[in-house]
Amino acid sequence: PSRLTLRLSPWLQVMSSESESQPEGLGGTTRLQKQFLSDSNLADYNPNPQQFLPPNDADHGTQGDKLVIAMVGLPARGKTYIANKLQRYLSFFHGAPTQVFSVANVRRKKYGADKPNEWFSADNQEGEAQRHVARLEALNDMKEFLRAGMERGRVGIFDATNATRERRQWMVDELRPILQSKSHIIFVESVCDDEDIIEHNIKETKLHMPDYEGKDQDEAVLDFKQRIAIYAQNYEPLSEADKQFSWIKTVNGGQQVVLNKIFGYLPGRIASFVMNLHTAPKTIYLTRHGQSEYNLTQKIGGDSSLTGHGQEYAHALANYVHANILSSKPRARLWTSTLKRTIETGAHIRHEEVEVDGGKWITMRPRQWHALDEIHAGIFDGKTYSEIEDIDPEEFKMRKQDKLGYRYPRGESYLDVMARLDTIIHELERQRDPVLIIAHQGILRIIYGYLMWNEIEARESCPHVSIPLNTLKCLRPHAYGCDCKSLTLITQNTGDDGQTEVLDPPSH
Repeated sequence: PSRLTLRLSPWLQVMSSESESQPEGLGGTTRLQKQFLSDSNLADYNPNPQQFLPPNDADHGTQGDKLVIAMVGLPARGKTYIANKLQRYLSFFHGAPTQVFSVANVRRKKYGADKPNEWFSADNQEGEAQRHVARLEALNDMKEFLRAGMERGRVGIFDATNATRERRQWMVDELRPILQSKSHIIFVESVCDDEDIIEHNIKETKLHMPDYEGKDQDEAVLDFKQRIAIYAQNYEPLSEADKQFSWIKTVNGGQQVVLNKIFGYLPGRIASFVMNLHTAPKTIYLTRHGQSEYNLTQKIGGDSSLTGHGQEYAHALANYVHANILSSKPRARLWTSTLKRTIETGAHIRHEEVEVDGGKWITMRPRQWHALDEIHAGIFDGKTYSEIEDIDPEEFKMRKQDKLGYRYPRGESYLDVMARLDTIIHELERQRDPVLIIAHQGILRIIYGYLMWNEIEARESCPHVSIPLNTLKCLRPHAYGCDCKSLTLITQNTGDDGQTEVLDPPSH
């Protein structure tokens, strides 16, 4: 045998001695194996090791590219909603530094929010000159952002009507010096001819738009419709005449989607995401499972069942769903992970066959997603944090220093989980009915952080968000953020019966 084989023999013995206690199919290095490597001279045989793991989908950004997404469409078509959603999705689930540049925000800052509709007419020379100044300032801000760094590429989202071909060509010409090619500009047009959707969008815009703050709703709606009519006079939708550009056209909230010259991985993900977006109002309910046996013993991970206190919450949740969701929204949906504690938490919710819009429907039909399973703690699964600190203080310290990027040995990191939640976010955005998600704190932190972009600025904050037990979070997204109401369905159960709620049970 070679010298290397002889020197590896103790290592192979360590591997063999530990194989019976380690789960099959998992790679990685145990503390005993790491200690052996540290004490030996095997490192001499790898004098130039690879220093870093390659990034996964949640952290590769744009692979160094500069990309511009330019919104197109009349007012009240959901452009700002799509722009803000894209910004959150690309920065959260792909790690791409992304920023929205709103011409309307610049216009309000420079000239005030309260402008008469005549000011928006193309025939109003003063108004047109001032609006061009606002466009140019927003575009220059975006150029500065794109030039500022290339660590993972950058995405600028230009939120404006961009309603004419002349305007779109001007934008392409302005950006030509700093982009690799014109295919790095993707126009995203939102078209809507459904009067009900337009009416909803107008009312939602009025409720949150600074232009109509403090105004009577009926008066604001009428005024905004007049503004739309002014823009419509010169509107030129994307069509065959624009075939030289890359663009995505979504009609009536994704009922029809047209793609033109969309190439590459990230543009493909953008197209997939946009086709799932719509502005129809919906409520998303997030809740952790009820108290589990591992919660009670301070263990992380595992696949334990609920305690008696956890079952109490499961009943309280079912009562709330029956009285407050299914009573008015029978098409509501139920998603859980594949782990017992989430399935048991939703077990008392009724799944009845009802007639909805002339068809049969199963209320709260349960759907189990592996993607909603808790972060896998690898070799530390089923351990308490104090045990982990005793077993491997170095790993314990590394996790505290970088909770977002830290990966459990043979397990996952938050970034790994973000990569698998990408699919869930696409499905969640597609839904038009209420969705109740029963999952785990680590998972819900990411979903909550993504939706609450007006409260949580960066994904680095997600691992520190508190999602308490026995609490239902009711979220309602809109163009300018997301509203959230938290409901405590049962209070803390105190006593010496072993079923007392742990105030802050360990979680990833």
